[in-house]
Amino acid sequence: MNPTNKTLPFVSLVLPVRNEATYMARCLRAVLFQDYPLDRMEIIVADGMSDDGTREILNTIRRQSPQLLRLIDNPGRIVSTGLNAAIPKASGEIIIRIDGHCEIERDYVSCCVRHLVEDGFDGVGGPLETIGETPTAETIAIAMGSPFGVGNSGFRTSKSTNDTPDTIPFPAYTRSIIERAGPYDEDLVRNQDDDYNYRLRSLGAKLLLAADVRSRYFSRGSVRSLWRQYFQYGYFKIRVLQKQPKQMRARQFVPPMFAAALLLGLVMTPFTSIARWSLGLLIASYLVCNLTASVLTALRKRPSLPLLLPIVFATIHLAYGFGFLFGFVVFRSQWTERTTRNPTVPWLSTKLSGPA
Repeated sequence: MNPTNKTLPFVSLVLPVRNEATYMARCLRAVLFQDYPLDRMEIIVADGMSDDGTREILNTIRRQSPQLLRLIDNPGRIVSTGLNAAIPKASGEIIIRIDGHCEIERDYVSCCVRHLVEDGFDGVGGPLETIGETPTAETIAIAMGSPFGVGNSGFRTSKSTNDTPDTIPFPAYTRSIIERAGPYDEDLVRNQDDDYNYRLRSLGAKLLLAADVRSRYFSRGSVRSLWRQYFQYGYFKIRVLQKQPKQMRARQFVPPMFAAALLLGLVMTPFTSIARWSLGLLIASYLVCNLTASVLTALRKRPSLPLLLPIVFATIHLAYGFGFLFGFVVFRSQWTERTTRNPTVPWLSTKLSGPA
């Protein structure tokens, strides 16, 4: 690719980040070393008032590349407010959202541009390779890429086939389709991509999950942080259901149905033996499925995985399910108020990392 080719579209990469000191340098290094001409790119980082050293890392890199990297504040501290702050400042004909918790391949930008310009798509992303840097994180990464863990979530479980998806991670969009769709929904701390891509598809946009658009996402490092992540996914999925009910898929109702059945069984157990038997059968059935999936996954990946993998699978399912039920209660008055901001939940972390 000719580095002085002014016919190439100008690309803006926007990064909404908060407290990503561990991954920020490698994330930006991957962006800065793209095979796309640097004079046809700009990087806009919307920092959600980080307090873990991320800001210092960003300032150091900005001093090294002052003409390429811009740093702006994101007082809202969440992904959607960061994107809404950065995109209006972007000059690109193509806008790519990158996460601070990931590394993109060296040809990520050029592949995105090719699919948008030559193939006529309005938005493109690629399947994620989820990786972990500790034994626990590796197990979490494997569970997040397993059909038993996340169902038929295409961008997490597909690796080599092009597809027309419901949603795409770390997407590249044409400016024209973004202008038609409008800003991201700031109600959504999580799942903002699900909502946005549904809105795009409703406008007739052509989206692609492309096998050659590759990135690596770093999984959570502990079961506790995984629980918090998936609880938030379930919690804010209620707002997506309220706003865009047709976006929902059957797999997204399975964990809350399981969680609701567990709660109902526990409540009814003192009153009837049928409830006790039903609850026992439900738990036993889940354990059989979980352990079977763990063993089969371990045989394909690593023999020691069954020691932790059943716990990780259960964490994903129960956290999402109970988060969904909790959101159902908290947002119960907003089924007809599709533009109302979500109520404040002080204990709910709003760290910016991870795809929708």
